[in-house]
Amino acid sequence: MASNKLHDWQPSATQQVLKQRAELMAKIRRFFAERDVMEVETPSLSAATVTDVHLESFSTQLLASAHRSNDAQTLYLQTSPEFAMKRLLADGSGCIYQICKAFRNELAGRFHNPEFTMLEWYRVGFDHFQLMAELDQLMQTVLSCQAAQSLTYQQAFIDYVGVDPLTADIEQLKQQVNRHNLDADWILAEPDFDTILQYLFAELVETNIGQKSPCFIYNFPASQSALARIDDQDERVSRRFELYYKGIELANGFHELTDADEQARRFSKDNAWRKQHGLAEKPIDDRLLAALQSGLPDCAGVALGLDRLVMLALQQTHIDNVISFSVNKA
Repeated sequence: MASNKLHDWQPSATQQVLKQRAELMAKIRRFFAERDVMEVETPSLSAATVTDVHLESFSTQLLASAHRSNDAQTLYLQTSPEFAMKRLLADGSGCIYQICKAFRNELAGRFHNPEFTMLEWYRVGFDHFQLMAELDQLMQTVLSCQAAQSLTYQQAFIDYVGVDPLTADIEQLKQQVNRHNLDADWILAEPDFDTILQYLFAELVETNIGQKSPCFIYNFPASQSALARIDDQDERVSRRFELYYKGIELANGFHELTDADEQARRFSKDNAWRKQHGLAEKPIDDRLLAALQSGLPDCAGVALGLDRLVMLALQQTHIDNVISFSVNKA
């Protein structure tokens, strides 16, 4: 037993990489200090979690008594600090950022470790375009890369898939699977419009954008709005953006939804989808809804995968190479 674990104690990353990582973290903190954005900390454990149908959170049990496990309370490791940070914003924090651990119950891979480091920040008074500009500044500061390009989701889909995602029907989407010779018979039987959209986007758009410079995709379909506002000028799209660079999805941001009733409807819709597809329903975060009800200031927020950013900065090809201990060494 001991012999099999002989080298498992050693870190996943080299000491040189860990030192460079620390220097990058200091540079990021200076970036926000120069802009008077306050660093905050929020809990990793919460009584509620995300209802997002594409995310699975870890859960644990808080025992009320060592001898009464039946009274244990379920707590969830957070997939991002978003809900708690919005409660701070509603309480008047002003612009804030956080560097923290986040947890997503997905298989480890080249770009994902189930426990990872996230940078998330919120700018009061910003819309999504202003926040995209600031994220672009951060990318140039950390990576010394070119300025980012920007494409609407609609235009990117037309350019690389060959169909308008805002007007196409489900059969027109499925026709693109054959037209592009994608080996995905399962998608031809898929009844969910957004699942097909997301598959085509991943296969044909993500693989082509952001190769020479970072690329923002913005104005996602309203059906994929998550916690973003629906656009005032075009109700078919939401004020949501994502950032891609060299084949890596780096960030996801919103001009934040402030309507508590609409947010509650979206959470309930997520849980209905979960139930319909045999997934466990998730407890809705009533404290977040109460914060929205009390008044979330007009703001934009973005979450960025810091380990992935470090991979790009240090020209590493696997996330294990930039974190102290990967999940198989934890």
